This record gives sequence, C-alpha cells and structure tokens, in this order.
Amino acid sequence: MDPLIETNSVEIDGYNIVYDHRRGDGPTIVLIHGITTYRFIWQNLLPLFAENCNVLALDLLGCGDSDKPLTVSYSLKAHASRLKKFVDILTIKKFHLVGHDVGGGISQIFAVNHGKLLESLTLLNSVAYDFWPVQPIIAMRTPIIRQMAMATLDLGMLKVIVNRGLFDHTKVTDELMEKFWHPMKTKGGRKAFLHFARCLDNNDLMGIESQLKELQVPTLIIRGMADPYLSEKIAHRLKAGIPNSTLEMLEKGSHFIQEDLPAEVVKLISERFLK
Repeated sequence: MDPLIETNSVEIDGYNIVYDHRRGDGPTIVLIHGITTYRFIWQNLLPLFAENCNVLALDLLGCGDSDKPLTVSYSLKAHASRLKKFVDILTIKKFHLVGHDVGGGISQIFAVNHGKLLESLTLLNSVAYDFWPVQPIIAMRTPIIRQMAMATLDLGMLKVIVNRGLFDHTKVTDELMEKFWHPMKTKGGRKAFLHFARCLDNNDLMGIESQLKELQVPTLIIRGMADPYLSEKIAHRLKAGIPNSTLEMLEKGSHFIQEDLPAEVVKLISERFLK
C-alpha cells in the first residue's frame, strides 16, 4: 500500500464505513466499487492520480471491512443515500465521482439527486437501465441457491468469476485472489454478499431514466470491451441517454478494468476532468 494512503472509518446510521484516503489539496475524487469487490479494487489507481489529488475509496456497507448488518437494505438507492451522508460527514463540497459495476448504478442515482455536488461522473463497466442483474447474481435471489452458495462458495468458485472478468489472466495471482476473498472468509461476509445480491433491483435505475436525460454533470463512460458480465449495449445506451457524455471503449480491458488497465483509466479521467 502507498504510504500516503491512510485507512479510516466513519459512522453512518450507527454502522462503520471504512475507506482509504490519499490526502491532497487538489481535486477530490470518490471511488465506488461493485458487488463482488470492495475498496481494494482501486489499489492500482489511487497512486496514479496526480500527487495533489484528494482521493477516497470506500467500502460500501456490507462489503470489505465495513460493517455487515443484514437488517438494512443494500439496494442501490440505499447505498446512494449513505454516500450522501458520507460526503456530508467529511464535509466534501464538490468532487469527481467514479463508479464501477453496481457502484456505477449508485453513482447514477447520486448524480441525478445531488448533481450540484459533482464536478464530473465516470462510469466504469457500469450497470444501467434494465440490462441487469446478470447471472450468477440473479440466481442468488433464490432461497435454495442462496443456501447452496453459503455452503459451496469457495476460493475456487470466486477464482473462476475473477478469471472471466480479467482480460489479462496472468494477473489472477494468489495475492489478488486473497484480496478478493478477504471479506468472504467469514460466514458474516458471505451472508452480506448474498444479502447485497438479494437487494438488487433494476427498477432503482429504470426509475431515473428520465432524470439521466436531463443530467448536467459532465460524464465519462469507460467500457472494457472484453467484459463477459455486462452487455456493450449498456455503454451505448448510457452515451445516448446522458447529455454531455463521452464513451471510451478499451479493447484490452474486461470487467475488472481497474486491474487490467489502471494507467489508461486514470489517464482518461485526468485528461477529461482534472486538467
């Protein structure tokens, strides 16, 4: 870990939210991960942003090292609401928001509700509209499948998911898999993952389609073209549906594009928004 990056936590609604923070007096960037990851997925990006950038990567409730209650919603709307409380507590007045996977959906909801707080919005291999959830997430909603998953979810199964989601399969190292597996080591972590899957509802994003069309926030859509989990149609529909948006397609990137092409992602964000 970069020595300039600190790990901290804040309390939101009585629960602990953990985040990594690389302090700087320049532009503030907030990074939101997806369902199968947590803040570690940004590990290669944080050090690449300009030295003066103030960068925060949080673990959503139920993920990573944050608390994992099973009695509250992990819907995209609920996560977006907690994100607003997060930036309020840290007195972040204006920032660049970057979301990956369902974190991109959370970021869309935040943008249409609190667009005045955003300098920009970047969506990396993001969910949107009604093209998701996808398998195997859909299956996790079925009680018997959830019970089977609790009993059989192991490092080998997760490795298959990660391997499919990377363009460069040589990056699927024991070290990387240990990081992916970290929250799943405990029964509580696996239950939280399944609870997150059960809470996902594409109506959360279908309900903001008209608001996206009126969004004034400059938006960058980045897609790793080898993504096997989320359709290319999502990126094109987002580009067509969000004014002042740009679409960048990266041939040698897959779903976990932060691991495949961290420098390219940071360059695109920096050239578009941080000059």
